Amino acid sequence: MANSPANNPLDLKEQVALVTGGSRGIGRRIALTLAQAGAHVAINFVSNRSLAEEVVEQIRSLGRQSLCVQADVKVEEQVSQMVEEISRELGKINILVNNAGVTRDNLIMRMSREEWQEVVDVNLTGAFLCSRAVVRDMVKQRSGAIINISSVVGLRGNPGQSNYCSAKAGLIGLTKSLARELASRNIRVNAVAPGYILTDMTERLSEELKSRILDYIPLGSFGDPQDVADAVLFLASPMARYITGQIILVDGGMGI
Repeated sequence: MANSPANNPLDLKEQVALVTGGSRGIGRRIALTLAQAGAHVAINFVSNRSLAEEVVEQIRSLGRQSLCVQADVKVEEQVSQMVEEISRELGKINILVNNAGVTRDNLIMRMSREEWQEVVDVNLTGAFLCSRAVVRDMVKQRSGAIINISSVVGLRGNPGQSNYCSAKAGLIGLTKSLARELASRNIRVNAVAPGYILTDMTERLSEELKSRILDYIPLGSFGDPQDVADAVLFLASPMARYITGQIILVDGGMGI
């Protein structure tokens, strides 16, 4: 990754970033934060084009280039076509944020093979496919940053989420393996593991459940998507030039 001006070590000027699942929630905030730091950002989405286009317009209003690309990250052909389109329209990808994810919660006795497989395919296999698709150009450029969005439950486990926890734990293994594999080409691979972050999903929780969850968070509050986005920005920036294979917990202390 090119050196940034000394007075702005978080500068991502002229970098091209791809954020999967970037149309809403944490992904949306990550995309806007990278754009505010100077990056041109591609927004991947799977179903809601209007939301993705809203993010694109916000990024363009910052003076950056942007486009939205529809692709299901668990489908190899769609991932390849997505990366080709981004490279053609914005340039070769310098920063990949593997954020796309789904949940299909159920107790193990009731969980169907389909519920297991979809969560693993999107959360883990999708990150593998996207990483594989961008890394060839990163190797040629001898620079790049990949940031995987894991979860604190990938380290702790969580009842009713054996599929999700397994996929997020797998992301940690993928992160560490790719970090070792790609370090000689100056490609850094790290992960961010959020705890309970205020999103549409957490807003649907009952007040009683929220209160119980807060008892497990030493800082005593839920996180904000910006907390995760700031960690991603740091890992994508020259400030983290000597950091690879690491898992940063953004969880208010849950993982202590």
